[in-house]
Amino acid sequence: MKNITFYRRFEADILAGRKTITLRDKSDADYAPGDKVSVARYEDNQFFCHIVVNSVTPVLYEHLDDTHAQQENMTLDELKAVIAEIYPGITELYKIEFTLQ
Repeated sequence: MKNITFYRRFEADILAGRKTITLRDKSDADYAPGDKVSVARYEDNQFFCHIVVNSVTPVLYEHLDDTHAQQENMTLDELKAVIAEIYPGITELYKIEFTLQ
């Protein structure tokens, strides 16, 4: 089983089904539809759920829109700020869409 981590601040949204995608750089996007993934918090590596990957698609930072923001359970401005903080200067991301298992 593959693993993925999320910042603690996203745990409740993932567990409630409000966050249904994650945007990652190429080095952290080695997933395929159907992958079952063990999810842990980034800060302490504490497991909190399993997800199933539905799709992995490339997306340009400049093409992020309100749909991506809704899937991340935040505003578009918040989403762009978080991405810029985590991946300064990035132009190409990968959208990993998932559901709770």
